Amino acid sequence: MKDFLCALQTQRWDDHRFYHHSRVNQTLHLISAISFLIAYSLIFVDPVKAALIGWLISMVTRQSGHFFFEPLGYDEENKVSNEYKEAVKVGYNLKRKVVLLSIWAFIPPALWLNPTMFGLFDAHTDMGGYIDHLGILWLSLGVGGLLFRTVHLFFIRDVQTGLVWLTKILTDPYHDIKLYHRAPLLLLRDLRAREAT
Repeated sequence: MKDFLCALQTQRWDDHRFYHHSRVNQTLHLISAISFLIAYSLIFVDPVKAALIGWLISMVTRQSGHFFFEPLGYDEENKVSNEYKEAVKVGYNLKRKVVLLSIWAFIPPALWLNPTMFGLFDAHTDMGGYIDHLGILWLSLGVGGLLFRTVHLFFIRDVQTGLVWLTKILTDPYHDIKLYHRAPLLLLRDLRAREAT
């Protein structure tokens, strides 16, 4: 158990120090974390709503922070290249995220063009039915993405690394709130200081 917790701490630390420099990104992660906790609370009551919140609010804010506000060049603070950070990343690095988010973005038009989704559903007859089916597909993608990478890590690393990563991902919202709860205030302070100069 001690090894597991130590590995979890290492994965968390690598994620924080390499991918969360920007106060904007930290603030977006706080919004994402709160949204994920709301989604978690709904998962067994209203899984469609949970999936919609998870993907449309939590994932959009979280990944926007990574793609648009984090520096992608040489990391001066840690003295490593972006290529090094991407290689160290245990879970979904930016390239893998592009694949996952492309699948996510492809699902709504695919469902619109093929309302049964190749026989998976009865064809939706209204927007409510479409949204229900979309939520189910997005929930399946989220669960599938977690399980795929976890099992993938079993083979390319080891079972513990995969289980540690899965634990990290599922508990990230709690950890992000702990780490970044002050980020919006610090961001405002930084903006005011910039305006004053």
